[in-house]
Amino acid sequence: MANIKSAKKRIKVIDKKTARNKRVKAHIKAILKSFEAAVAEGDMETAAEQLKLAEKKLMQAVAKGTLNKKAASRKVSRLTKRFNEAKNA
Repeated sequence: MANIKSAKKRIKVIDKKTARNKRVKAHIKAILKSFEAAVAEGDMETAAEQLKLAEKKLMQAVAKGTLNKKAASRKVSRLTKRFNEAKNA
């Protein structure tokens, strides 16, 4: 355990950031699962809404430093590709 006051504060700050990052990532995973479920069922309206929401949440996570920008862009690209393939099939 830390003895210095600033080190104790850093531990608290890191714990808060870790908790926030876990919440954000869990929320994104839930959105991605609902997107995949909608695509599997063939419900393109719901899938389109979930795709839009997923893109928004991924970019918000990038802005807060939870995700890397390129990782989020890659996920959005793959989701869009999956959506377009399902829509045209």
